[in-house]
Amino acid sequence: MPPIQLPGLTQRVLKYLDRIRDGHPLRGKPPGEGAIELWSNDYLSIAGHRSIVNAQSDLLRGNREKPFMSAALLANNPQQRSVETKLAAFLGVEDAVLCQSGWCANIDLLQTIADESTPIYLDIYVHASLWEGARMSKAPIHPFRHNQPDSLAAKAKRHGPGIVVVDAVYSANGSVCPMLEIVEVAEQYGCLLVVDESHSVGTYGEYGEGLVATLGLTDRVHYRTLSLSKAFATRAGLVAGPSRVMDFFRHEARSMLFSSAILPYEIAGLQATLEVIQTEGWRREKLWQRTVYLRRRLTELGYNVDESDSQVVALEAGPEYRSMQLRDALESAGIFGAVFCAPATPQNRSLIRLSINAALTDAQVERIIRVCADVRDAVELETWPSSMRRRKRHKPDRDEVFAT
Repeated sequence: MPPIQLPGLTQRVLKYLDRIRDGHPLRGKPPGEGAIELWSNDYLSIAGHRSIVNAQSDLLRGNREKPFMSAALLANNPQQRSVETKLAAFLGVEDAVLCQSGWCANIDLLQTIADESTPIYLDIYVHASLWEGARMSKAPIHPFRHNQPDSLAAKAKRHGPGIVVVDAVYSANGSVCPMLEIVEVAEQYGCLLVVDESHSVGTYGEYGEGLVATLGLTDRVHYRTLSLSKAFATRAGLVAGPSRVMDFFRHEARSMLFSSAILPYEIAGLQATLEVIQTEGWRREKLWQRTVYLRRRLTELGYNVDESDSQVVALEAGPEYRSMQLRDALESAGIFGAVFCAPATPQNRSLIRLSINAALTDAQVERIIRVCADVRDAVELETWPSSMRRRKRHKPDRDEVFAT
């Protein structure tokens, strides 16, 4: 088939159009009645929680503020500072700053603390916003292999003290950072450490305080960022760290200067959400019960999901056409996950991400397992690159692994 030719389009757009002529990986069918949706990051299933909705609606009814201005001009707003102080105490840090989004938080932090003379060491799987922040800071960037402290050590030994950047839980495949080993390497080579806790705050820890605090590393991690659109199920981001730097950040970060502030009803909702996350620990318990059980059963079915133990379960089909094949098979059976492909994953390592949540019933979990068992032959599970890697590691008996 000849390449697409349309007037007024750049080569990049033409390449994209040629790539999706047989369909786009992200464009599946809409979920129908009774569908099980596993593409949301609302891990604790608190969206629509009555106390949160009430806090927001009460504020909307009585609010007379007019916060439609640069966030930097509202840096000392009493309501916002109160919530920031509570969030800082929750995380065990000196101070925290609310941002417009997790994307803004990551870009702004690296732009604010780095410059042309500051090496930045990025795990190759960190979120795209951290890559963007590193590029925009104009700092020299030195990627290291995913979750490999030895690779980080080799780069830091060669290029000197700088900023190490990792995710606590990596959003695409759910892998968990070997945090203690990364901290030790950063300290050995005199580096600052930035940890994006978007997918671990709310889900890890007795009160949802995140992976860093759970591991007792709060005093050894310099900066933490997170998107509050995950377990907090709202629209905002957060940067947490030393109070003097956070005060500097409030008045220097580009998004704080050139974007409008978070709205009062969102701040009121955040305060209510924090209380729910801290006090309703049963939600985390249910989340982890579902996660552990589902991972075990999928492993028994032959899926390579043992590279992580987080609430993010990745079915790595490989090339995009295979993930589209898996997507269609799952959606036809009423199971909807999120497709991740390049540039969110390395080329030919696309996957379907199943985000487990606390609201899943026992019957729904069993249905997910049954569907994943039923589609194995149709999606050629045995030939997936991830399946081959798993067999190479474990060398299991084929009849045992692929038994129904």
